[in-house]
Parts: sequence; structure tokens; C-alpha cells
Amino acid sequence: MAADDKNIKDIRMNFPAPRPVFIARRRTLLAATLGAGLLASGCASMRPPGSVTPVSPFDLQRYQGLWYELARLDHGFERGMTDVTAEYTPQADGSVKVVNRGFSVPRGQWQRAVGKALFTGKPDTASLKVSFFGPFYGGYHVAALDPDYRWALVLGPDTQYCWILAREPKLPPQTLQSIVAKAAELGVDTGALIWVSHERNQEARSQEAL
Repeated sequence: MAADDKNIKDIRMNFPAPRPVFIARRRTLLAATLGAGLLASGCASMRPPGSVTPVSPFDLQRYQGLWYELARLDHGFERGMTDVTAEYTPQADGSVKVVNRGFSVPRGQWQRAVGKALFTGKPDTASLKVSFFGPFYGGYHVAALDPDYRWALVLGPDTQYCWILAREPKLPPQTLQSIVAKAAELGVDTGALIWVSHERNQEARSQEAL
């Protein structure tokens, strides 16, 4: 992916308020795994869906790093995106730096969004709120997590927002089936899940291994 970094463009969200920093025509906010789309859709709830109990105990040090988005429910803010990843980095002030990155097929270019996540309660419970602009936050709740932190099932403020994340671009079929079954138990319309291609990411990983 290093060869494509020069093509990455920082993305800014357009809100109705006419503040100059928000005015960025022809730019779209990438929101793969940490709920920036919740902001775009106006969802501001920090609480998890009623069917979801956020993972606890939760270890941010183990959760940090790069995750691949394997599946998501369709929303306009991510439509047409492939090779979506999210990278989480703990900060000294207790917040988490979030970098979402993906390839926009309609635009033919890599796009990136940088945001911040905060725990809504104790840091040993995987219930956070995420912002890509100022005071505008959206809920981010880890509903299921692999004991070795190899995959995660993430929901937003309701079951219309769902992501399956993993440390690798692919997971074994049986593992995916169990995650999807868990999502269905929580009320997610798993038949509507979009499975994300990572051909560009996998090609870049192969080149790096040479």
C-alpha cells in the first residue's frame, strides 16, 4: 500500500453549519469500522443496542493496531469502498486515535479519515464513542471478541450498524459462520451484510513480503 500513499487524500465531512473547516466539496468521509457514518446519518446515541452487552473485560492494549473490515451493513458513507481498514492507537490522554482507510472504487483513489474515540465508561468495557469532527460522536460497541483478539463484531447505536473486523483480510469459513450467527442472535440482518474485498491490500502485503 506504500506505493499508493501518495494518492491518499484526507477526507472531511460536510455539516450544515457554514464553518470553513467543514466546507470540502467533492470529499466524502470514509467511515468503515468506527462509526463515523453514525455522525453522517445523524445518530448520536452513545448507548449500545438493547440486545448488546459490550465485551468486558476489554484490553485496549491488545485491541490496538490494524484491523481489516471483512463485512458491513450498507450505508451511503461507505458505499463503493473496498480494502477498508481501521487502525487504533491509544493516546496519553486516554483517548484512542482512529485512522480509517479504504479504496473508493467510484473515485478510483485511496481515502482516509482520522478521528478520536473515547470510552463511555470504564476502559475495561468495550463501549466507546467516536468522533471525526469536534463534539459530534457516534456509538461504537464491541459485541463479541475473539479471546486472542483476532476478530471483533462491532455494532453502533442500533443493529443497522454492524461491522466484522479481523487482523487478517480473511478468516476461516467456520469462524466467519460463528460470527455471523452471533450477529443474527443480536438482531442484525445478516443477509444484508456486504463482504469487503481486500485484493489491493493483499497484493500490497505480497509485495512487502518479497
